[in-house]
Amino acid sequence: MTNLKFQSVFDIIGPVMIGPSSSHTAGAVRIGKIVASIFGEDPSEVEFQLFHSFAKTYRGHGTDVALVAGILGMDTDDARIPDALDIAREKGIKVYWKINKESNTPHPNTTRIIIKNEHKTISATGVSIGGGNIQVTELNGFAVNLNMNTPTLIIVHQDIPGMIAKVTDILSEHGINIAQMNVTREKAGEKAIMIIEVDSRQCEEAVLQIEKIPHLHNVNFFN
Repeated sequence: MTNLKFQSVFDIIGPVMIGPSSSHTAGAVRIGKIVASIFGEDPSEVEFQLFHSFAKTYRGHGTDVALVAGILGMDTDDARIPDALDIAREKGIKVYWKINKESNTPHPNTTRIIIKNEHKTISATGVSIGGGNIQVTELNGFAVNLNMNTPTLIIVHQDIPGMIAKVTDILSEHGINIAQMNVTREKAGEKAIMIIEVDSRQCEEAVLQIEKIPHLHNVNFFN
């Protein structure tokens, strides 16, 4: 008998979602939402670079509205997803598409997102690997490996000494073990991003305490 192991219920029944395809819609929404969370501010424009399958079928499969819906903070089952392009336009967000059907990217459902406003710019590469599951493989030019299937904290903060220690001390006080951690920054003294995968799904109290740390811009917890 073969033992089958599943990391997520999505591996078995798929996500609750609006749209015809978990890879092209649910996964795309999640990629957009993660990137928007990391950005942490209202964007003025977003460029979506689409590769392989995403590039060939992004309109027919709803990938375009799904990505924009994620940038707007929507969940996969939000009834407003089909109207995401119009909503972004009403909010004054300029949306650009760069289509690359011939690419060396390792996965067909790949997008690179460049999101910006007058204050900052962030780039991230996301892959929809099926069943609504995603991976973030690049952030601001740094290679990362985030599958977002484990509880994850995304913290945007000022790059000053002691910030990492303050966050990890709070997690330790609450008995929360760190499984993986990535830290990147725009440049010395500017905004930085902490992405922390943890073993606990009960992080609400720790998040409330982390939010009070001086020079921290925003914190999001993805359970």
